[in-house]
This record gives sequence, structure tokens and C-alpha cells, in this order.
Amino acid sequence: MAKAENSEKAVKPNIFMRIGLFIKQIIDELRKVVTPTSKELFFWALAVFIFVLLLMALVTGMDFGLGKLTLWIFG
Repeated sequence: MAKAENSEKAVKPNIFMRIGLFIKQIIDELRKVVTPTSKELFFWALAVFIFVLLLMALVTGMDFGLGKLTLWIFG
């Protein structure tokens, strides 16, 4: 079996064309972004705040519990 010749390779565009395409794609994606309303923004911020408080409580509980366990074991 003979290998197929790769005489028709795809030509890679130069660096300036690639940068231009990248910037065009960024602008196209930014046009799809929807700004949240103030009500949505408030509730998302509230959800993040509650989630952070829950994680803080979890880490605090683990720290306290593991500290007590360590003192109990090594006393």
C-alpha cells in the first residue's frame, strides 16, 4: 500500500489573521452575554453569601472536631 501524498496541506493563516479571528470571536461571544436584573443579581449574591457561610461552618466544625480528636488521642 502506498501512502497518500500530502501535497494539499491546509495552509495555516499568519499570526495577524489568527489574532484578528480571535478578537472577532471574543466580540461575538460578548454579544451573547446577558446582564442580570438587579433582582437576579441580589438573589445570586445572597445565594453565594449563604454558600460561603455554610462552607465556613463546615470548615470550622471540622477544625474544632479534629482538634478535639487530636487532643483526645495524644492528650
